[in-house]
Amino acid sequence: MIFPEALQPSILVSTLLGTPVVDTDVLIVGGGPVGLSLAIELGLQQRRAIVVERRERVGGGAPRAKTTNVRSREFLRRWGIADRLAAASPFGVDYPSNIVFATRLGGRELARFANAFYCAPGRDDRFAEHAQWIPQYKVEEVLRAKAASLPGIELQFSTELVDWTDREDAIAARVVNSGAEGGAATHTIRARYLVGADGARSLVRERLGIRMQGRSPLSHHHNIIFRSPGLSARHALGPAVMYWLVNAEVPAVVAPLDVDDRWTFGAPKLGERDADPAGLIRSALGIDGVAVDIQSRDEWTAHQLIADRYRDGVAGRVFLAGDACHLHPPFGGHGMNMGIGDAVDLGWKLGAVLNGWGGPALLDSYEIERRPVHRRVVDEAVVNLRYSSHQLVLDGIEDAGRAGDAARDAAAAQILATKKREFDSLGVVLGTAYGPSPVLSDEARPPGDYDSSAFVPSARAGSRAPHAWLGEGTAAGASLFDRFARNGFTLLATTRGDAVDAHCARIRAAAAEADVPLEVLSLPRADLAALYGAPLALIRPDQHVAWRGEDADAACAMVRKAAGRAPAGAAHTQEALS
Repeated sequence: MIFPEALQPSILVSTLLGTPVVDTDVLIVGGGPVGLSLAIELGLQQRRAIVVERRERVGGGAPRAKTTNVRSREFLRRWGIADRLAAASPFGVDYPSNIVFATRLGGRELARFANAFYCAPGRDDRFAEHAQWIPQYKVEEVLRAKAASLPGIELQFSTELVDWTDREDAIAARVVNSGAEGGAATHTIRARYLVGADGARSLVRERLGIRMQGRSPLSHHHNIIFRSPGLSARHALGPAVMYWLVNAEVPAVVAPLDVDDRWTFGAPKLGERDADPAGLIRSALGIDGVAVDIQSRDEWTAHQLIADRYRDGVAGRVFLAGDACHLHPPFGGHGMNMGIGDAVDLGWKLGAVLNGWGGPALLDSYEIERRPVHRRVVDEAVVNLRYSSHQLVLDGIEDAGRAGDAARDAAAAQILATKKREFDSLGVVLGTAYGPSPVLSDEARPPGDYDSSAFVPSARAGSRAPHAWLGEGTAAGASLFDRFARNGFTLLATTRGDAVDAHCARIRAAAAEADVPLEVLSLPRADLAALYGAPLALIRPDQHVAWRGEDADAACAMVRKAAGRAPAGAAHTQEALS
C-alpha cells in the first residue's frame, strides 16, 4: 500500500514559537491494546494517526488481561494477525484452558471448567476464531508490530501529552518526548481528532472535566508476579490457565503466566499489614519446599464506573475509549476486549468521516451504541466479583472424613452454579447488539434480558452478523466474515433470482451515487437465508447488521443512513422481521 504525500504518518507543517508542529488525522493518547487497535483500524483505512504513550512499552510488567476473547480474535482475523497472536502464545494455543477450583494447589480438587472462554482451537459454527489465553503484554507486542507496519501510523513511545488547544477545525496538542536525544523534547501535534485511550487515570478525561458515574471502590486487590521453577510439575491438578484456591486461611487465585516459570497470584490477605507475600503464597499453594521468588507487586481497585459522556470539545473532536470511559472488575476477562471493541467501532467511523463518505451522525452513534454495551458488561463483571475465592469457602472444606467430603461437595455445587457465567460467557461476548441508533434501521431494539452463557445468533439490525463457514478448515477465506468488506459496507444476498439481482444492482447504484463504498456479496445458500431471515442484509465494516429485508427502496435509503448522512429526523421503514 503506497500512501500519497498527504497521507504520510506525520508531516512537519510549521513551527510555533520554536516548537515543531506535525500534522495528522487522529492523535491517539495511550499505546495499550485499545490505542494500538484504533491505530490499526485507521491505518488499514489509509488514514494517518499518531499514538503517544508515556511509557516505553516493551512487554513484561504485571498484566491483568490474559484472555483475548473470540470477538477480539475475530477483529484480529479481520486485520490479518490472528495467526500471529496464536504463534505468540507462551504455552501454545493447544494448552488446555481449564479453570480448576481446589482447596490448595497441593490440595483437593473441588470443581473445574473445561475450555473456559472457548480457547480450544477448532471449528465452531458460531464464531470465526477461538479465544486465547495469553498475557496482555504479548497481545500488545503483536498489535504494536502490526500498527508499526502501516505507512500512515506513527508510534511515539516515552511521549506524554501535556495539554491541547481545541479549535473549531483541529486540535493542537503539546507533547513531550522524555526519551529524546539530548533530553526531553517538546513538539506540537495538530490533528483533526483526539482520542483518549489512556486508561483508568485518563488525562484526557480529566482535562475535559468528564466525571465517572457509579460505585467506587467496590474492593481493593493485590497482584503479585512470582517465579517458582518446576511448580507446574509439583501438583496433581493438571494443566490449567487458572487455579482458584478455596480455603479459609489464604483463599487465592494463582495462574501460570509465561514459560520462564512466572506465575500470577492474588489474595485478599495480601492487603493485611505486615503480610509476607512469599509466606502467603507458599501457604496457599500447600506444597512443601516450593521456591517463591517475588518479581513484582501492585495494587488495584475494583470499580463500577462509566463516564458521563464519551465525546467533548469545541466541535466534538475529542473522544474517550477503553478504560478511560468504563471501569469494572476484571472477573470474566471483559476489560481489554471491550476496549478493543470500542476501538473498532470508533475507528471505522472516524475513518469513514475522514475519507469523506461518513456523515456527522456516524460519530454521534459511537456513544449511543457503545454505552448500553458497557453498562451490561460492567454489571456482569460486578456479579462475577461477588463470587471471589474467599466467598466460596465453606466451614470444614479442608477437613478429613465425611464432614469434609460433604463441605467439599457443597462447595463444588456452589462453584458450578455461580461461576459458569464467568467462564462460559458467549452470550456476553457475541451477544452484543446495538439498540436504537441514528445509523441503524428501525428494527434495532433496546437489548432485553439475556443469558450470559447462551448465545443465539441473530441478524436483527444492530446485532453482530451471524457467522457461517464457507469452506473447509478455519484458515483465511473459509469464514463468511472473510468475505465482508473491511472499509465499507457489504450487501449480502442470501437468495438468488431476477428480483434479488435487480435489487442488488439498484442498491449498488445508490451507494455509488452517494459515494459510499459498498460491495455486493451474493451467496445464495439455504443456511444463510435461514440465519439472516431475509434475502438481503447490509453489513457494516465492524460486522454488525445495519439493515435486512427485501425492499430495495428501504435499502437505498439505508445506505445513506448507515453512513451517517440521512437528513435530520429522517425515518426509514421496513417490513417487520422477527
